[in-house]
Amino acid sequence: MTTGTIFNIMRFAVNDGPGIRTTVFLKGCPLACTWCHNPEGLHPAMEVAYRPDRCAHCGACIEACPEHALADAPEGVERAVDLCVSCGTCAGACVTDARELMGREITVAELMKEVLKDRVFYDESGGGVTFSGGEPLLQYDFLTGALAACRKADVHTAVETTGFTSWERLSALIPFTRLFLYDLKVMDAERHRQFTGVSNLRILENLRALAATRAPVTVRVPLVPGVNDDEENIRAVARFVADLGTVPPVHLLPFHAGASGKYHALGMAYAMEDLRSPSQERVQSLASIFTAHGIAVHIGG
Repeated sequence: MTTGTIFNIMRFAVNDGPGIRTTVFLKGCPLACTWCHNPEGLHPAMEVAYRPDRCAHCGACIEACPEHALADAPEGVERAVDLCVSCGTCAGACVTDARELMGREITVAELMKEVLKDRVFYDESGGGVTFSGGEPLLQYDFLTGALAACRKADVHTAVETTGFTSWERLSALIPFTRLFLYDLKVMDAERHRQFTGVSNLRILENLRALAATRAPVTVRVPLVPGVNDDEENIRAVARFVADLGTVPPVHLLPFHAGASGKYHALGMAYAMEDLRSPSQERVQSLASIFTAHGIAVHIGG
């Protein structure tokens, strides 16, 4: 059976498509956005997060580790990176939740059993299941299997994507996807590479091609101060969207600093540590640029 690696199933989500939804977060992403809110979704493999402020120094995780990769230290329990295989045994032994396994394998059948528990809410609200990440298309076989199962069960589906994939794969999702939530970050090619690690050429080409099929699309633009919230970039985004022919709505997603703790727990540096959310006035001003181009704009997911 096809399995996928996920790091969260968020029930009763209201910002990832219409109605009440279940959002399934798949691990792995080809981008490395400096502001990423889901650092636990960047790497495809399972990881163990550690929060030393919760650690009781009881030694349970050290005893449980089959690789002998852990040792007590004044600052907390240290991990030998060269020995740790991220099996999660330590997380299972931890009684204070100081250690948490980020990621688990799941089959399509197991996933459907979980998401269909909330079918009554989908039916009453016009909701469904959203696949996010990470980049869900990195786990293409699992994603297509899950989408097909949702279609068979008559559950509304949405896919949030960076667009950084092949057109062959993206277009193959169209028959199974009721809504694409398409991320559009930076229009300038060099600046896009600077802040995400990849070129935006394929992303823009795929969005043009997707819009040409008349598949339902919502463009989602994160507003990250000092990265892409300048008027030059926002006007370029608005012009691009307005020229797509079938003009999709745009959702503006103001940056928030809630991911800091997750970066620390994963032992990762967070470049946006001191960044603050844009003001409401600033967001409204940028939203008016899309309105001036005849684009329906919404603030938030």
